[in-house]
Amino acid sequence: MSNILIIKHGSLGDIVQASGAIQDIVDNHKDDDIYLLTSKPYINLFKKNNSIKEIILDNRSSKFNLIYLYLLMRNIKKKNITKVYDLQNSSRTTFYKRILFPNANNDIWSSSLTTLPSDMDKNEFDKMPVLQRFDHQLKNSGLETKQTLSPNFDWACEEIKEIKKLYNLSSYILLFPFCSPHLEIKKWPYYNDLIKLIKNEYMDKYKILVAPGPKEIEEAKDINAISVLDEKKALNISQLGTLIKESSFIISNDTGPAHMAAHLSVKGLALFGKHTTAHKVSIERENFKFIQVNDLNKLSAEKVFQRLKQKIN
Repeated sequence: MSNILIIKHGSLGDIVQASGAIQDIVDNHKDDDIYLLTSKPYINLFKKNNSIKEIILDNRSSKFNLIYLYLLMRNIKKKNITKVYDLQNSSRTTFYKRILFPNANNDIWSSSLTTLPSDMDKNEFDKMPVLQRFDHQLKNSGLETKQTLSPNFDWACEEIKEIKKLYNLSSYILLFPFCSPHLEIKKWPYYNDLIKLIKNEYMDKYKILVAPGPKEIEEAKDINAISVLDEKKALNISQLGTLIKESSFIISNDTGPAHMAAHLSVKGLALFGKHTTAHKVSIERENFKFIQVNDLNKLSAEKVFQRLKQKIN
């Protein structure tokens, strides 16, 4: 039996994207103990995976916080890790490698750098779709991959019967008009116009919902939709997963919930500007599609509504 460490920080969307790769690693190491290094927002989420022996919290403090860094590295070294799968592939985790396994190759430390194709440099490799990058990394680490290219996020969901009863939910369209404050370029500005079009067409057939995050509750008041909360607090990731999974349709900016919807086999659309491409983030699935434009301010509510009408039935 060996001790295996998986590293995955990042945003909610990053976690969702990596969930298939994490499951493939677990499935390829059934007789080993699996440890996961992640950040605080995802501790409770990963506790749902019974195949993970222990979750190690990384607060991602400054690399110059020597006391924190020493304690974290000491904690990891105590686990006697024999293999690391670095799914974050960041400058931070490369720094961790230099401390934990300074001379390790792919036999010990699997990352995009240690499995880089011989005919590509790192910048070129990073332009590939994210799921293909994970798949390449794991296959070149000797693993069989079955879920990496098609993550299934169903495992993350939990019962929300009381929330659905409180809001009297049956058929509903769920919108995610939010984005991180430092990524306003991702925000489509016409959600209220879209809501008018939906209500004019479908009357009371669908309730229109938003599910704001903790820092989006005030902003949600500006959207003419029902704001779904749990005792005045934002839903946790698992509650949100079920709300998304049971929706009739999703329309979202390029955010974590859009990636959840894509990998919960939900019908929906993600709206992309020029900040990145839907191809690169691997968001298109059988039921979940996207609209890509150069300027989200020029994407009309009518165009989005027509796509919704085509796909919702």
